[in-house]
Amino acid sequence: MSTTTVTSLPTAADLRAAVRAAFDAIGAHADLAEPGGHGLPASTPVTGDILFTVTETTPEQTHLAITEAAQAFSNWRTTPAPVRGQLVARLGELLREHKADLAALVTIEAGKITSEALGEVQEMIDICDFAVGLSRQLYGRTIASERPGHRLMETWHPIGVVGVVTAFNFPVAVWAWNTAIALVCGDTVVWKPSELTPLTAIACQALIERAAADTGVPGHLSRLVLGAREVGEALVDDPRVALVSATGSVRMGRQVGPRVAERFGRVLLELGGNNAAVVTPSADLDLAVRAIVFSAAGTAGQRCTTLRRLIAHTSVADTLVERIAAAYRTLPIGNPAADGTLVGPLIHETAYRDMVGALEQARADGGDVIGGQRHHVDGASEAFYVEPAIVRMPAQTGVVHHETFAPILYVLTYDTLDEAIALNNAVPQGLSSAIFTTDVREAERFLAADGSDCGIANVNIGTSGAEIGGAFGGEKQTGGGRESGSDSWKAYMRRATNTVNYSSELPLAQGVHFG
Repeated sequence: MSTTTVTSLPTAADLRAAVRAAFDAIGAHADLAEPGGHGLPASTPVTGDILFTVTETTPEQTHLAITEAAQAFSNWRTTPAPVRGQLVARLGELLREHKADLAALVTIEAGKITSEALGEVQEMIDICDFAVGLSRQLYGRTIASERPGHRLMETWHPIGVVGVVTAFNFPVAVWAWNTAIALVCGDTVVWKPSELTPLTAIACQALIERAAADTGVPGHLSRLVLGAREVGEALVDDPRVALVSATGSVRMGRQVGPRVAERFGRVLLELGGNNAAVVTPSADLDLAVRAIVFSAAGTAGQRCTTLRRLIAHTSVADTLVERIAAAYRTLPIGNPAADGTLVGPLIHETAYRDMVGALEQARADGGDVIGGQRHHVDGASEAFYVEPAIVRMPAQTGVVHHETFAPILYVLTYDTLDEAIALNNAVPQGLSSAIFTTDVREAERFLAADGSDCGIANVNIGTSGAEIGGAFGGEKQTGGGRESGSDSWKAYMRRATNTVNYSSELPLAQGVHFG
């Protein structure tokens, strides 16, 4: 599959200068040492170079960060929620002011094209706006009591320290989802970002500290800890961390969940996705093709909501594959910061090896592979750019059940809608799904209780690109967590049932008499 190459990659020196410029604009005063020193390497998938070495958080510093967050919580929880909202409002203002600076860091460190990087920062701004409104809407409820002279009600209270563990593919937005909501709920935060994206995390920490200083609140409300697995384990195992909100692989979730449960903490897990789109005979194929191409190839296939399975009716499958393949041939691949680029790099060599292995297995299972080759870009011998792949599969085999974090689109066919829904639901993951149809009965059936079993089910849009107003998350091996909008704030608070007796009698519930 031939594709367009976007050339003229920046040099490592160019990228280092861009990072320093963004840090200066944001006010991030971090020790960015030359690469090769002792510490955490800060690399870029754009060229494959290590740009800096940053200081890792020691176990003692991690313990201190949790201690500071726990101490700050004791006062923050009694601060009126609308006052807490002022901190988040200021954070949103700073994000607007530095949108381009932070997006540039996202592009450098995660390899997202500029439009998607700007969109990720906009998502941070949107969740700040949402959380500020939420700070005046943390509603409880009054319940009818069976006892005269009694009032029964529910109230919601802050839960404590929230540990946030995020992945490389959304290096800033997922932190903002959790932090904005947690802060207005009265919680404090300790954030452990992916070790692949420390630079964006340092920048975000600088902005939240500026927002705290500007609003006169303690700077220890949100702490940052940098490092690998050991740092995350400290959050997972510390009993002072009331909630661990972790985004990552199913394997990671299997380790985090039981360890937090063992100490009776709470978890909010956002894990793997293996998302499907059903295309029916009545579908608007122009609309479907545009949505499929973005969902499958956007972010180089490195979203948890990336479209990985296309379930097409036998009457439209051939035409659909031809049109998607033709669209793929026009996708400019290369420098994610360049105008016109639509597909940037994979995050690292391991991601590329995983993609190669998945395609080899698909061929062994009888699949017909279109595209998927490594795409060489001048000046990027250590980077991993790839052509998006389309794989016609005879059946939904084991490799299709596995999520490969790369732009691979498996194509399956169906004859009846029941068969299509069964294929959609047959994988272990349950994050996002979509159906393309102009038949209202097909659409409603897909959304019904016996339709898609995913946390997100869309009609005539792709599987990726969720808005912050709706709760984000999925079922089965996706973890069951919900972040961002709707009533997901309840995960960050504890519920109390209150009964107030304002009478002079003492009736017991259920008509019980005692004495």
